[in-house]
Amino acid sequence: MGRFKIATYNVNSIRSRLHIIIPWLEKNHPTVFCMQETKVEDERFPAQEFEDAGYHVVFKGEKRYNGVAIASLIKPDKASFGLDDGGPTDGDRLIHGVFSGIPVVNTYVPQGYDRESPRFQYKLQWFKRLRAFFAKHYSSKEPLIWCGDLNVAPEEIDVHNPKRLLGHVCFNPEVWEVFDSVKSWGLVDIFRRHHAGESGQYTFFDYRAPKAVERKLGWRVDHILATPALADTSISCSIDMGPRLAEKTSDHTIVVAEFTV
Repeated sequence: MGRFKIATYNVNSIRSRLHIIIPWLEKNHPTVFCMQETKVEDERFPAQEFEDAGYHVVFKGEKRYNGVAIASLIKPDKASFGLDDGGPTDGDRLIHGVFSGIPVVNTYVPQGYDRESPRFQYKLQWFKRLRAFFAKHYSSKEPLIWCGDLNVAPEEIDVHNPKRLLGHVCFNPEVWEVFDSVKSWGLVDIFRRHHAGESGQYTFFDYRAPKAVERKLGWRVDHILATPALADTSISCSIDMGPRLAEKTSDHTIVVAEFTV
């Protein structure tokens, strides 16, 4: 029996975070490392730095916005980008690949901007499209990992001030409903499997809030989920605050989970 270790990180500009990412990979050796908001066009993606660290990397992005990537110790069996239901593919928001026989879907879900904006409706629809994507391509009875910056804090304990923040595009009944619908297809929140009811555990701390980390003004919007059969083999899931405390850091930090396979 072996171990499968996966991590997810909204890097908020990959070229600005290599001083954090590469040492973290060299220290922690995840099997798969998923990234969001790489914010770089493909021809300028720093692939060589990952290769020098012993990782294969697949990616798709554009200048200044969005962008997703997966680095892996083993070459993916296959990898492709975007949704395939006839709507906008959003290839710079979704990568799906297979790594050592385990399918992984890495997503940067639209944030939504404002509940009165068409972008919020697009976000809700995106979750619905994603559920259909899972149903079309995968089985909830087989291994699958879904991870990334999902732009939803699912419970009151996932934000620092639920009363004040209620109604935000990442924390409101409409987004909870569509997120729960995706989960109901057959996905388990791995962090909550190991930290049920535990408050004060966050993955995002807004740059605009002074001393946000020290004051614990956070949100848990970065997630790792798995189908039940795989979730049952999970042995740990944690939030590593080290990257958020580093110099010139992203506003997010790394979530990591480990499975026996």
